[in-house]
Amino acid sequence: MSDQFVSLIRTLVPIVVGSLISWLASLGLDVGAQANTGLTIFLTALVNAVYYALVRALEKKWPVVGRFLLGSSRVPEYTPPQASS
Repeated sequence: MSDQFVSLIRTLVPIVVGSLISWLASLGLDVGAQANTGLTIFLTALVNAVYYALVRALEKKWPVVGRFLLGSSRVPEYTPPQASS
């Protein structure tokens, strides 16, 4: 797998998981339509960030965690572009 594909997987999986958790959490809330939209957006961003940070921290101790919770245990390696002469 290319580094670009791995980075996409490791970005999209937390977004999907965070969005699903936020949606499930918002189901029981009874607020107005505008407040519900804003709350859902806020919860989604917050849950995505917390999920990703937590999984990355766990992955440092147990590398296999990345495979199951981020979609890949391989961390992409980025190299700087070659300078043209």
